[in-house]
Amino acid sequence: MKKILNKTELSHHIDALKAQGKSVGFVPTMGALHNGHLSLVNKGLEKNDLVVVSIFVNPTQFDNQEDLVKYPRTLDADVALLLTLSDTTIIVYAPSVEDIYEGNVKSQSFTFDGLEHEMEGAFRDGHFDGVGTIVKRLLEIVKPDFAYFGEKDFQQLQIIKKLVELHHIPVKIVGCTIHRAEDGLAMSSRNTRLTKEHRVIAPFIYKTLKTAKVKFGTKSAKDVTEWVEKQFKKQPLLELEYFIIADTKTLKPVKRKSTKKTYRAFIAVYAGDIRLIDNIALN
Repeated sequence: MKKILNKTELSHHIDALKAQGKSVGFVPTMGALHNGHLSLVNKGLEKNDLVVVSIFVNPTQFDNQEDLVKYPRTLDADVALLLTLSDTTIIVYAPSVEDIYEGNVKSQSFTFDGLEHEMEGAFRDGHFDGVGTIVKRLLEIVKPDFAYFGEKDFQQLQIIKKLVELHHIPVKIVGCTIHRAEDGLAMSSRNTRLTKEHRVIAPFIYKTLKTAKVKFGTKSAKDVTEWVEKQFKKQPLLELEYFIIADTKTLKPVKRKSTKKTYRAFIAVYAGDIRLIDNIALN
């Protein structure tokens, strides 16, 4: 498996491949890979001649510096996991902060037609400026034909689609279904940091989302939200940060249901000091 540490070498390598008519898929990650990441890479391998997997813990999208310091960095294990998929059709791009930011570790300011102000944007100041900065930079470096993102970060997915549209980046963004553990917990690198107690109770998040989906069929968004809030008050090991039912296009909270719109329920929960997010399509 080819492992490349700097953008110049990667760019030359990809240019050579494209000159041969090969298609390039891209899966950006912050490492600590799991089966959810592998499902994205597999999607890319189905469609493209090769897939670039970036492994880069991006400092500009952490509003909590302690979270940045604690974020797992497991490059050797990540490469070994990717080798289980392919030795010849995956390129690992593992740049340094200097290679990406060239001495200016700072986010650009972005507007995404208001998508950035909802949910995660409201609770994590500057988060989507950091996301926009690194994704735009990586897309410019890798120049993929297709880029793959999981729906667990659905708001991020919508924002990246908007980023590509607004900045005329020639890539097709592909959203992929949430990969879950057998007990329903959405796959996340943060799951490895859960205590045994919190790991046992964490599937309650998805269980609650599934019930909320059923209730949304007959009840208002307000009623469903109040029901979810009551369920979490009964769970001392989990602290609900937010539960929001939103329009999938605008991401704005729904006030009155319409049969002409699609909705999704979004949730953020603290299990101890580990923040978990999830979502579910409602119609």
